[in-house]
Amino acid sequence: MSLKCGIVGLPNVGKSTLFNCVSSGKAQSANFPFCTIEPNLGSTNVPDRRLEVLTEICHPQRTIPATVDIVDIAGLVKGASRGEGLGNQFLANIRECDAILHVLRCFDDGNVVHVDGSVDPVRDKEVVDLELQIKDLETVEARLAKCVKAAAAGDKESKKLAALLTRYRDALREGRSCRSVELVNEEEATLAHDLFLLTNKPVLYVCNVDDASAAGGNAYVDAVREAVKDENAGILIISARTESEIAEMEDYDDRRMFLEEMGLEESGVVRLIQEAYKLLGLRTFFTAGADECRAWTIHAGDKAPRAAGVIHTDFEKGFIRAEVIKYEDFVQYKTEAAVRAAGKMGVEGKDYVVQDGDIMHFLFNV
Repeated sequence: MSLKCGIVGLPNVGKSTLFNCVSSGKAQSANFPFCTIEPNLGSTNVPDRRLEVLTEICHPQRTIPATVDIVDIAGLVKGASRGEGLGNQFLANIRECDAILHVLRCFDDGNVVHVDGSVDPVRDKEVVDLELQIKDLETVEARLAKCVKAAAAGDKESKKLAALLTRYRDALREGRSCRSVELVNEEEATLAHDLFLLTNKPVLYVCNVDDASAAGGNAYVDAVREAVKDENAGILIISARTESEIAEMEDYDDRRMFLEEMGLEESGVVRLIQEAYKLLGLRTFFTAGADECRAWTIHAGDKAPRAAGVIHTDFEKGFIRAEVIKYEDFVQYKTEAAVRAAGKMGVEGKDYVVQDGDIMHFLFNV
């Protein structure tokens, strides 16, 4: 799936360091292949312990993980909405992304110059937000003017869209992002999606902290948490410097020991990749056997035929039914035959909504 998360933020907050850690692939928990498409676009594996367990059970000839695309976007400066710095390129790159990883500097270090002279992650967040909000306000007001005319002429769909655009306009004028506007029903959610507004994209705030704060955060993180409490956004605490050290370690056991000494269960990059995957609204189902264990990517809410089509379009066109094994049952019984004998094999039709972690086999006819 061609869905991308963009890493954004002010200059010198740790964006590129984190991107390089993601691109190294060494911070991941399993030894799967990694590929880089372009210098600023990395397609990296999604660490998933479930796939490792299935591999241990099935001993397949190959194991293929799910992947997610991460884009390193140039640092924003004040005035980007007016074309300052790389503003036009920055905004265009964000528009092409489906979700945002907003990196905020939450550490003190006199050797790392801050673009505004002092450390204040809430202010930094507001700088980026303002530039995106200004651009969205231009878009919303232009679209609203057209919708109002069409609604006055009796267009019912334009009337519904105008009502939504009015709420967005009011929020933006108040300095709030569009994602803070509550949608009343599924129809509005569809209208909102089709507007492709910059501040309506799902966002994860990545608080880049010093080594000592990697496990529990600090006062800067607390301030960010308070500032975004009404935004319907997530927060991830990570130390880019720590992750850089982990990424340089070749041996998996050395990485585990290092993490334990830091008081961390897993690396921040692993959590970052997993959260990016979820932020994009993606879920995983598996196929498992002696030839191959593979993680397949679908959207949350996809039904069985759509999942079958991810493997091959013919599977979706000729879909008959899906045989479904819950991950926990496969781990318990070890083989498909044993699962079937225990009565744990589910047979599902076209309306079945695939659950994250399902192990599936499709029957089709073309």
